[in-house]
Amino acid sequence: MCGILGIVARSPVNQLLYDGLLLLQHRGQDAAGIVTSERKTFHMQKGNGMVRDVFRTRNMRSLPGNMGIAHCRYPTAGSASNSAEAQPFYVNSPFGIVLGHNGNLTNSDKLKEEMFRQDLRHINTNSDSEVLLNVLAHELEKATVKLRLDSQTIFSAVSNVHRRVRGAYAVVAMIAGHGVLAFRDPYGIRPAVIGYNETADGIEYMVSSESVAVEALGFRVLRDIVPGEAVFIDEDGNFHSQQCVESSSLNPCIFEYVYLARPDSLIDGASVYEARLHMGEKLAEKIKRQYRHLEIDVVIPIPDSSRPSALQLAAGLGVPYREGFVKNRYIGRTFIMPGQEVRMRSVRQKLNVIGMEFKGKNVLLVDDSIVRGTTSREIVQMARESGARKVFFASAAPPVRFPNVYGIDMPTRAELIAAHRSEDEVGTEIGADALIYQDLEALKDAVRMTNPKLAAFETSCFDGVYVTGDVTSDYLHIIETRRDAQRDAEEDEGAQLDLNLAAAG
Repeated sequence: MCGILGIVARSPVNQLLYDGLLLLQHRGQDAAGIVTSERKTFHMQKGNGMVRDVFRTRNMRSLPGNMGIAHCRYPTAGSASNSAEAQPFYVNSPFGIVLGHNGNLTNSDKLKEEMFRQDLRHINTNSDSEVLLNVLAHELEKATVKLRLDSQTIFSAVSNVHRRVRGAYAVVAMIAGHGVLAFRDPYGIRPAVIGYNETADGIEYMVSSESVAVEALGFRVLRDIVPGEAVFIDEDGNFHSQQCVESSSLNPCIFEYVYLARPDSLIDGASVYEARLHMGEKLAEKIKRQYRHLEIDVVIPIPDSSRPSALQLAAGLGVPYREGFVKNRYIGRTFIMPGQEVRMRSVRQKLNVIGMEFKGKNVLLVDDSIVRGTTSREIVQMARESGARKVFFASAAPPVRFPNVYGIDMPTRAELIAAHRSEDEVGTEIGADALIYQDLEALKDAVRMTNPKLAAFETSCFDGVYVTGDVTSDYLHIIETRRDAQRDAEEDEGAQLDLNLAAAG
């Protein structure tokens, strides 16, 4: 999960890109980067950390130009702490290209080998985004005749990228002296939306991961980039688009609606906020069917993404809705924090309890999902410590049982609390008196109620069905082995840091 932006405007874009990244900060807090273009020259600033920490006034002044792309990152492949893997990435051949990528390639290792042995290109990092950039650069070089680059040449190159690359990818790239390119994988797993703004000097265009950035920056939503499509906006502001695959289908990641996207966004024509309301309605229906024996006094959301679901759930049950937790907004999202111990420590820093809403009550806590279970366990314990008589727990999503390989940090079954446990066993593990999960078909229906044209979704973390068709048990074993090695390295690094601090004390 990352955030991407690309803008071709009639005036400097540095402030627009910075503001857009702030609006997409929820999609990645590990690193951020901006590249602008002025007279075929790129200007870049990127680094680890939150957007506000990576860019200072002096950095913004050094980002001139009316065209640019931006990226905010959280780690799904590669090293979380390696600043060299902050995006956008850059190659100087054949034209000078920068690229930012949201998603994850499932054939990255094979492509690396091809880059080295066939395409004679060197990959400097462990990031699949750098691999994708080099594939694009190589295909552009092959498609170009006498260094003349037009939209048809670019679309031909993107078609060849689609033939070689597998996995999930929403991409924004910039070609020096030519324009901004964006494209989406043939399954439409990760989102990308086009916006436009009419000015006295002509139309400006932007591409973003979510509509919230488009609208908040004063642009109007034009449409989503469709699966397999490429969009190219040249530096004069001319808009070109073309379908670059023979066969495509729309399978948006359903976890965008559950958790990843902001509630005020539209993803493939479906309102995230409305979808979450419907998730609450579906949960209420299930509780009335199967859990009528639970004597629920109050419904309390675990902020923030579960609020719409909890509100509608409470209304459906005719039970009071109350705010029982206050969130410290200066603590990062625990879901995207690498390392189990870091997540455990951060939960109580992140949430504080309003005791009066728990004391002597049977409380139904509502969260968007349960992934590792660490946060859920801590929150149930906090509710008990605050005097709750019974603590029930509802998840707006089904049990997360399988790794996600398309750009969400759920890579190994060993880390997923529901992977090898029944629903009752998960409830026992997190300390709840009862646990209610959303049904998968109910979740799909909840999203379809906001856009009936959405026929299919990417739901692999719930059902183990990988829509790209290339995810094998061997592949899953490889990524789990790598994940285990990375986790061991992080734990060793943390232990060494503790020793150093103890010695310094």
